Amino acid sequence: MPPDRPRNGRPGFADLLAALPVAVVVVDPEDRIAHANALAEQLLNLSERLMIGQPLAAILPPPEGAGMRDGQGFAIYDTEIATAKGLRIRVDFVEAEVPDHPGWRTITLHGSASSRRLGNSVDRTAGGRAAIGAAAMLGHEIKNPLSGIRGAAQLLGAGELTRLIVTEVDRIAALIDRMQDFGDTRPLPCAAENIYPLLDHARNVALAGFARGIVIEERFDPSLPPASINRDALLQIVINLLKNAREAVRAVRTPVIVLTTAYRHGLAVSVAPGRPRRPLPIEICVLDNGPGAPADIAEHLFDPFVSGRPEGQGLGLALVDKLVRDMDGIVQYAREGTPKMTVFRLLLPRAGS
Repeated sequence: MPPDRPRNGRPGFADLLAALPVAVVVVDPEDRIAHANALAEQLLNLSERLMIGQPLAAILPPPEGAGMRDGQGFAIYDTEIATAKGLRIRVDFVEAEVPDHPGWRTITLHGSASSRRLGNSVDRTAGGRAAIGAAAMLGHEIKNPLSGIRGAAQLLGAGELTRLIVTEVDRIAALIDRMQDFGDTRPLPCAAENIYPLLDHARNVALAGFARGIVIEERFDPSLPPASINRDALLQIVINLLKNAREAVRAVRTPVIVLTTAYRHGLAVSVAPGRPRRPLPIEICVLDNGPGAPADIAEHLFDPFVSGRPEGQGLGLALVDKLVRDMDGIVQYAREGTPKMTVFRLLLPRAGS
């Protein structure tokens, strides 16, 4: 096991464990708890002293389907666990092997109630569903008179008032087009694709336009396999998230936007209530050092017409959520790291899975 005491002035294992910003439990080869940090004590309502030496199942019964496979990590998102103290906690459960220490593993528990959104806007409120249904039903009827208004305005000839009418009519028509996207229930064709040309294209679009003058840092896993995606949908999603990031850092003195990829071994997620868990190992993240979403709307970011900006329409993230789910993936929102950064995380299936 890693040393528990400092060596040569460097922090020991216990110090590093205590400094982690998530709840962590360390399990030995005999499936007994060896360490638990302070956040784990708070989450499980038990002291580390009482947990050490106890069988893992007696303190933290793993969720159904959990377990290491061939030494690879395992993750289950948004799952409910009954603890030894009778608590029922809803967490993201992530299990990983400790490098160079066979049989030892760590379990991290991320509280999922308020820190992230798991793309479950398939479980939308009645108001959201009604708004989408109304948009699909009325869109065509509204756009017909708009065309007439635009044509009549143009007949008035050039002038400031004419330009204002035409501009506003075009803006309303574009908004209706975006609303009607939610009513499209046709299957989204997906194929095996290398995501890197698409990410590069999205980044170039951002740097040439709305993110001009901002550095968009890349942290990529070079060995990522092809993903099962729709090219146009993924491009639209990433550009939308980069736009959000640019807006979020507009008032930040030293803005930071980061685009990352990773492969998450063993990660299995249910993309909608009642659906079986399936592997979603392809991860794409857009991070920024903006202030994040206001606490009162963080749980509803992916609902239609919810926005943290006064001028926002609240359709961009709702459409992102729909497109990701149409590709059998999920999108998450979180505030992570030190210092805190906003993270929008896409989890997508690997091609052929």
